[in-house]
Amino acid sequence: MAQRIYNTLSRTTEPFEPLEPGRVRLYVCGPTVYAKAHVGHGMSAVVFDVVRRFLEYRGYQVRHVMNYTDVEDKIIRRAAELGVSPEALAAQHQREYEEHLRALNIELPHVRPQASQEIDTIVRMIEGLIAADFAYRVDGDVYFRVARDPDYGRLSGRRPEEMRAGARLEIDERKEDPADFALWKAARPGEPAWPSPWGPGRPGWHIECSAMNLRYLGEQIDIHGGGNDLIFPHHENEIAQTESLTGKPFARTWMHNGMLQLKGEKMSKSLGNLVTIEEFLARHEADVFRLMVLHSHYRSPLTYSDEVVQQAEAALERLRSALRPARPAGAGPEVGEILRREAESARQRFVEAMEDDFNTSSALAAIFDLVRAINLARDAGADEATLHLGQEVLRELTGVLGLRLERRAVGGGDSTRYIDLLVEVRDELRRARQWALADRIRDRLAAEGVVLEDDPNGTRWERR
Repeated sequence: MAQRIYNTLSRTTEPFEPLEPGRVRLYVCGPTVYAKAHVGHGMSAVVFDVVRRFLEYRGYQVRHVMNYTDVEDKIIRRAAELGVSPEALAAQHQREYEEHLRALNIELPHVRPQASQEIDTIVRMIEGLIAADFAYRVDGDVYFRVARDPDYGRLSGRRPEEMRAGARLEIDERKEDPADFALWKAARPGEPAWPSPWGPGRPGWHIECSAMNLRYLGEQIDIHGGGNDLIFPHHENEIAQTESLTGKPFARTWMHNGMLQLKGEKMSKSLGNLVTIEEFLARHEADVFRLMVLHSHYRSPLTYSDEVVQQAEAALERLRSALRPARPAGAGPEVGEILRREAESARQRFVEAMEDDFNTSSALAAIFDLVRAINLARDAGADEATLHLGQEVLRELTGVLGLRLERRAVGGGDSTRYIDLLVEVRDELRRARQWALADRIRDRLAAEGVVLEDDPNGTRWERR
């Protein structure tokens, strides 16, 4: 089965056919860097990291671009509250975000442009829109004429007349139409500004991504991604201004991930109901976060809770259980043949699931079936060479999902370090023949859902 992806624009799952065979131009909207990134940002980053990894696994050459919005009203307001410059605030949070991406084992995009460094490209694009009569000047501001785009609203399903009837539009009597949106904003006292043909000012939010797409990927791209909260107005406006300038379809496929929710509400900085990536990684391993995201389809909302995190922790321990060493007991060749068939079946089912609109939950189901087969082979007495056949496929497939599987110490109360320590203490007690204390540790851990397994090679544990 060839790759298929749900396209928000057509509202159907379509065969994926890149503009250039074997090459994929992927653009993903990055964060507005005015505060610490939360796990909702991490969710989107993991989703598109897995998209990129799988396309590369299938032989595509992917050029991945993700922008930083470092010129925006929220940054200016937050910087004023803190008494720092907008430039310093944005730079600080951009550095932090890239550290979080590395910690989450996300492959950094090939190009990570900043809006503040792309002003020349933005100005040229606005000039082109004015020359083509798609934009107009008012007192140093520049607005896009929505009425000039007959297809405006086709991504979100919102028509301009419906938007005018609602109360969602900012009232500005200088505009020709309430639905028109800003391409350039005239400078205000104390705000960052750059020179332009219309006077000093700064770009509007939507034009930034269009300009960076145009510079780094060209007039047409294969996949444009982001959270579904960006469908309107951001991505709708990107389509309008880009296609009005180029006269060509902008992105072949529009991909949008669902929102991460806390207590039934979208997690966001403005609502104040967020868990930062920094806070999560202080308590849990990065693989736990990835599994939490991957157990749900990327287009579905994901509820964040202690229970969901615990389920991901248990899933990680199940994956790790398949990497334990063999306990050879003279298993016959049929054990190895069964494991070989199971590994090949898992790989095939994994690929089929991922080709079906990146269905990571089904892909994980195939992986967990392989885990079960590996553990059965170990229990049947398979040797290291036999287990290696399945374990290599397991590492291959989990690697496509960005999972590392190694135990990694984390700060702030993570239980893994302490379980390892208790197991080590118990081993010492057993060697000293202090059986009662050793059994007490085993029983207390079991009460917490941690099961110990003793064999000649030592003691291993897993959560159940």
